[in-house]
Amino acid sequence: MAHAAEEKVLNLYSARHYQTDEQLYGEFTKKTGIKINRIEADDNALFERLKNEGKNSQADVIVMVDAARIWRAEIEGFFQPVKSKTLDSRIPANLRGKDDGKGSEWFGFSKRARVIVYNKGTVKPEDVATYESLADPKNKGKVCTRSGSHPYNLSLIGSMIERNGQQATEEWAKGMVANFARPPRGGDTDQIKGVASGECGVAIANSYYYARLLRSTKPEDVAMMKNVGFIWPNAKTSGTHFNIAGGGVAKHAPHRENAVKFLEYLASDDAQRYFADGNNEWPVVTSVKVKNEALEGLGSYKIENVPVSLIGKNQIAAQRILDRVGYK
Repeated sequence: MAHAAEEKVLNLYSARHYQTDEQLYGEFTKKTGIKINRIEADDNALFERLKNEGKNSQADVIVMVDAARIWRAEIEGFFQPVKSKTLDSRIPANLRGKDDGKGSEWFGFSKRARVIVYNKGTVKPEDVATYESLADPKNKGKVCTRSGSHPYNLSLIGSMIERNGQQATEEWAKGMVANFARPPRGGDTDQIKGVASGECGVAIANSYYYARLLRSTKPEDVAMMKNVGFIWPNAKTSGTHFNIAGGGVAKHAPHRENAVKFLEYLASDDAQRYFADGNNEWPVVTSVKVKNEALEGLGSYKIENVPVSLIGKNQIAAQRILDRVGYK
């Protein structure tokens, strides 16, 4: 199999759907001569494909965009451990998989925050300063979110379980359902638009959706964002929930060396800056400085102290809570 590892090719299975990633992959090919064959699909389709392919899978690297999805891929046995001095020295221990001596199975490469946005005309920021406050009866008829079962929300609820316990989190989820302005639907951009239009008073969204709209030069986006305020949730208490996009080397990778090179490239200064410039995410490598006015404009933040692995592990309990309270 030695000759296969030397082939200048990499098969990437990715759940990232950001057009701006084209440049990232192009730079890797330019630097290494390794051509990337990309399979892009949502997480469920990728999981199904990997299950069906089994040992015959041609996947070299699997990339997911959420702790809940990465945890699921690890549990399904889709990754293999990797020992890399580069990855271990550059990626903080809490943003990579547990190392039992053989290496970590997955690594985070970019961070995104789950933030609160509110309508400046109808909502006081102090009334929606924490995740918990969104379930307060004073916010009845004001709250909008995407589906509770979406991995971004499953991860948020997983972190709340870790911080507050299951019973308190279930009470919170009940309060959220009671406070909905409309049934959960659409993506995070739809929630921000709902807040801007006044359909919603407050919503939860990933930070890069907000930053993307802030950077937009479209007149309708510029006008819309004047109505929307931004909050770092739980800034004075437990800190804001951050999530990751990350990945690992596939269990049966035919081009393992190339796969490790690709992961190391994603941890390089250039690639880390690219995550910030291209998709308004934060680097995981702490030494990397980025220039992105939209991100800088969001100000300083406090990150909650909950390991990514525990957030993923709690997703099953999170889904059960959602089912019990009818948070669709």
